[in-house]
Amino acid sequence: MKLLLTNDDGIYAEGLCALYNALSLEHEVYIVAPEAERSAVGHAITIHYPLRVTKVKRGKKFWGYAVSGTPADCVKLALYELIGPVDLVISGINRGANVGINLVYSGTVSAATEAKILGYPSLAVSIDAYEDVDYCFAANFIAKFLDVLKDLPLNKPFCLNINIPNGNPSKIKGIKFVKQSKARLKEVFEKRFDLHGKAYYWQGAEEHTETDEDTDVLALKQGYITITPIHFDLTNHNSLKILKKHNLNFNLDF
Repeated sequence: MKLLLTNDDGIYAEGLCALYNALSLEHEVYIVAPEAERSAVGHAITIHYPLRVTKVKRGKKFWGYAVSGTPADCVKLALYELIGPVDLVISGINRGANVGINLVYSGTVSAATEAKILGYPSLAVSIDAYEDVDYCFAANFIAKFLDVLKDLPLNKPFCLNINIPNGNPSKIKGIKFVKQSKARLKEVFEKRFDLHGKAYYWQGAEEHTETDEDTDVLALKQGYITITPIHFDLTNHNSLKILKKHNLNFNLDF
């Protein structure tokens, strides 16, 4: 397959390198990624500044294109200008899980959903760790997953959000298809003061309040690889159905 790899951790990220090494053995792989880390930028795109593109080498070989913009910018630019049509877009491997409400903020996930918007199937791949991360198993899992991907009952373009536990692969309990958690986060803001006595705030750790085991949050905590089909339709269809039955009397003559 012809694959496009991107991420939000930047073109020099270990997760991207591991994914390339695992996939390039059997596939035609191209890289278009941010020139520096763009974590938690969501689905932002760059419209007030030009996008700069730099060819990056690893050793003496061409590695990929570094883009001055966001992950969504990278996907757009790759598919429209730099690479052209591909069979699949893969965003990752992200350092840290992307589950629950975090999907809204994630640059990794937004790159994958941008691909779907443009009509291309995609995967967002993350590993549940920030330190002592072992990308090797996760990368090899994705390589094997591509072999069975064509057999899954999915309409194209699809977008799958995949999260993989970190640590000993033998302790992974299996694979679960689960829904995205919608539980709120417990967020902490630490108030600090600079040398001039002015207050500033540092956003701290986040905890999920999820109790439903059929969600990405808890299934990942329990040691499962989680796979969640996602889309970018923000319509609340239940509310829309109710509102369509409501006769709104409103005088527009004002």
